Amino acid sequence: MDKKAKAIERDDVVIRFSGDSGDGMQLTGTLFSDASALFGNSVSTFPDYPSEIRAPQGTVAGVSGFQVNIGSSKVHTPGDYCDVLVAMNPAALKANVKWVKPGGMIIVDNDTFNEKGLLRAGFKTNNPVEELKIEDYKVIFAKITELTKESLKDSGLDNKSVLRSKNMFALGMVYYIFSRPLNFTEKYFETKFKKKPEIVEANKKVLRDGFNYAGNIQAIPNTYQISPASNTPKGIYRNINGNTAVAWGLIAASEKSGLPLFCGSYPITPATEILIELAKRKDLGVKTLQVEDEIAGICTAIGASFAGNFAVTTTSGPGLSLKSEAMGLAVITELPLVIVDVQRGGPSTGLPTKTEQSDLFQVLFGRNGECPMIVIAASTPSNCFDYAFIAGKLTMEHMTPVVLLTDGYIANGTEPWKVPSMKDYPSINPPIVAEGTTGFMSYARDEKRLARSWAFPGKKGIMHRVGGLEKDFLKGSVSHDPINHQRMTDIRAAKVERVQEFIPQQEVFGDNEGDLLVIGWGGTYGHLLTAVQEMRDNGKSVTLCQFNYLNPLPKNVKEILGSYKKIVVCELNMGQFANYLRMNFQEYNYLQFNKVQGLPFTVVELVEKFNQILESK
Repeated sequence: MDKKAKAIERDDVVIRFSGDSGDGMQLTGTLFSDASALFGNSVSTFPDYPSEIRAPQGTVAGVSGFQVNIGSSKVHTPGDYCDVLVAMNPAALKANVKWVKPGGMIIVDNDTFNEKGLLRAGFKTNNPVEELKIEDYKVIFAKITELTKESLKDSGLDNKSVLRSKNMFALGMVYYIFSRPLNFTEKYFETKFKKKPEIVEANKKVLRDGFNYAGNIQAIPNTYQISPASNTPKGIYRNINGNTAVAWGLIAASEKSGLPLFCGSYPITPATEILIELAKRKDLGVKTLQVEDEIAGICTAIGASFAGNFAVTTTSGPGLSLKSEAMGLAVITELPLVIVDVQRGGPSTGLPTKTEQSDLFQVLFGRNGECPMIVIAASTPSNCFDYAFIAGKLTMEHMTPVVLLTDGYIANGTEPWKVPSMKDYPSINPPIVAEGTTGFMSYARDEKRLARSWAFPGKKGIMHRVGGLEKDFLKGSVSHDPINHQRMTDIRAAKVERVQEFIPQQEVFGDNEGDLLVIGWGGTYGHLLTAVQEMRDNGKSVTLCQFNYLNPLPKNVKEILGSYKKIVVCELNMGQFANYLRMNFQEYNYLQFNKVQGLPFTVVELVEKFNQILESK
């Protein structure tokens, strides 16, 4: 008699795919995420790449992971711990078992759990279940490699191509466990491999065989039912990661300004995909230049800005260090420029594929001289679009560089994004000087923004010079006058400070006063919001204040800080924003919760910390 797996209804479920870097776990996780999003679930993902490019196969250092949280209502994080782990080899199991909920389900490819595979992964015995103390977990040993070979024995594919399809067999099993439809993924195969019908059919077959295998083996203890989200606003949605959203937001700013977009960049993890995405959009007038180093990247962008382009350069922490002198050049010439910094673990090369928030002091202060810049930070994969657009608006209308901070977590993570209508976005009006303007002074300013005008070269009557030497207060010619230098230093600082008048007031999630104010900035938003929501649901007086505008800070920050008994600043560094607040608002006491492990916060650790603070005297 067939034993049907029990179906469990859940509001949300977390799945983690893991395997060797050649096992296709990122694609597998992405396909599952896309299928769930198209099914109507809320989705949040976290790709976890190995830092080593060519780590030895089968070792813990080479494990690649992809975690996804799917829900019937809005989910803000990829989840702390997973309900189901797929481990394609022993190293994947060893590296990721700590992220499985107690008693969770683990699917492993039994064909890789041989003596050689166990030895490479660092197991001391031939019994990984006993060694890892996971006897109470629901471990399913499936012969995924062997079954994939059997599924495709008549396909005509070579052995390498057959083995490359084993991730689709595993995906089919997971689709059965979570009652996912296969048609979305099958359509992906048809589009992706439309010129190779044999690959399309092979992937379809192995996906279906994995699905049917999971339904027939009677070893699956339970399946999950996660209903489509019912409170999602109507519209056209797509899954988007932060890097793609940044690229599209910059293109939108270009469109609204009427100026062509130029990006001069040098590839660096985890920012490279912004350059790649922009390079695809020649049809929208985007110009990209992949240069020989980080210095050339920003200098070509400054030159493009001088010539009348909306200029952008993209990088991560190490590259930002190299760009610092040219950032000062953009400040003193007062040219529009967006510098996108996708933060990663440091210092030096650090943790190239892991997330961190440790570049804040570098973007605020890491230049010679008095060199203030506008600094803003995105907080979710989807709102990277909005803050890239805002960065473009601020830089072009205020004629000063803007740093846009994201991080590895939101850059690579995905979530559903409602495709906006550009008519809902404000116009961008750069202060461009018309040819033939009489009495033109290159550093004369408008009273509202203190911005100088933008004169493109080659135009009659508005010829001028720019460069790295100090400028005359009006003419822009070189000046070594000490009083003039003081005036120019003051006005450049005042121009950045004046941006306060053009950004929104700081908002909070929760009460306008209370016991504990949780402060975060940038990409920690999802985890902090989820933790604060959980505590508020339990009757605790906790409020979240998440910052996106960092320099200048919004005008009402002091009022917010004075309304709570305790303040804790949570960030993925050793306390940079906490110290920045101390510099600006010395009268308050700031507690800190810091983490530099290359990983985002977990909701569990945040709730535990906040409860400790509330209970302490």
